[in-house]
Amino acid sequence: MTFEELKKQVANAEVDTVLCCLVDMQGRLMGKRFLAQHFVDSAYEETHCCDYLLATDLEMATPDGYAATSWQSGYGDYVMKPDLETLRPIPWLEGTVMILCDVLDHRTHEPVPHSPRAILKAQIARLSALGFEAAMATELEFFLFEKSFEEIQKSGFRDLTPISSYNEDYHIFQTTKEEHVMRPIRNHLYAAGIPIENTKGEAEAGQEELNIKYDAPLNCADHHTIAKHAVKEIAWQQGHAATFLPKWHRDRVGSSSHIHQSLWKDGKSVFFDENAEHGMSDLMRHYMAGLIKYAPDVTYFLAPYVNSYKRFQKGTFAPTGTVWSIDNRTAGFRLCGENTKAVRVECRIGGSDLNPYLAMAAQLAAGLAGIEEKLELQAPLNGDAYSSKKGGNIPANLRDAMVSLKNSKMLRSALGDGVIDHYYRCAEWEQEEFDKVVTDYEIARGFERA
Repeated sequence: MTFEELKKQVANAEVDTVLCCLVDMQGRLMGKRFLAQHFVDSAYEETHCCDYLLATDLEMATPDGYAATSWQSGYGDYVMKPDLETLRPIPWLEGTVMILCDVLDHRTHEPVPHSPRAILKAQIARLSALGFEAAMATELEFFLFEKSFEEIQKSGFRDLTPISSYNEDYHIFQTTKEEHVMRPIRNHLYAAGIPIENTKGEAEAGQEELNIKYDAPLNCADHHTIAKHAVKEIAWQQGHAATFLPKWHRDRVGSSSHIHQSLWKDGKSVFFDENAEHGMSDLMRHYMAGLIKYAPDVTYFLAPYVNSYKRFQKGTFAPTGTVWSIDNRTAGFRLCGENTKAVRVECRIGGSDLNPYLAMAAQLAAGLAGIEEKLELQAPLNGDAYSSKKGGNIPANLRDAMVSLKNSKMLRSALGDGVIDHYYRCAEWEQEEFDKVVTDYEIARGFERA
């Protein structure tokens, strides 16, 4: 939707509300609901928000230890600068449109370095300086439940029952029963300008997958974020809950968010070489070698919470090693489109809880490091990656991942010390909060027998 189209629809009383949103560290939409007339009159230029929005956690707490903002600094303002290119209708909400904002320093009007959109834009600029563009796509996996968010919350999040009773992977009959949720998700998102391709049942009861067409990285991240938000809202409208928690039950498979990626120049894939083995150019091999070498460094941006690491289990299609293979879903990195112009790499490490801006920025940084260092790519793994002793391992928990993040010279060079220190504190806080909790498991296991 163009700004001129919005002004006409406001004048005709077709639109009365503008959702003005920024993306927070957790990948959620935060912001304000504007009276549409006020937005088109003046607020389209800028609005403001508290700077704690980029220094908080899932509970909206105000942790200490952030250099960017604190109680000592008084929690001032950021500027929310609407990106008019992101203006779109939100068909599942009456008379409503949405716009995404960049986050700027209140005094200098420069981008806030640790804001997710700014982090991704910085890596896109690095690509552009080399004459490259990226094409990326993310897969969204999630679970639908019988009951609503409110009912589940009142029950203490116990006795969770998925919307279906058996594994519905590619299952047409079972997913027909879920069309009252999934059909409006597809159609509303498409009407909002998100290039939806399909939905399908995934490999567990109640598990869904939403696929969106590849695009430039910033568009891809915007699409992912809006789609994730829409899934929750539309499921809620239909009386159901949807969760992107990577591992909601110990005996159920987890939910991932795989990232497909390739580099292009002048409309042609620079990953493709028809005369090379597997159709992989030397540049692609360097890029993939960077992804593999620096996988431990970037894992935090692919798995940002304690729960994220519960899905890395043998035999669950979630990888545990940093090897690559050809069309093999047991490896951390999968070569797709072998010997075709669509050749690309799929990173399978990321969980459904990732922030797509941070995850894709980290992937691009690792791939660019591989190109700059001219890293050599090891031979592909054949067979079951879970039982292989080749290659390295993905960090097994948040504590290990945050140490790798903090000590990463590559990420500090690519993203900046301030960004890494900011997100290290975010990870540290998550671990500190979890370490305080006495879990049901501990009580049941040790109450009598300890």
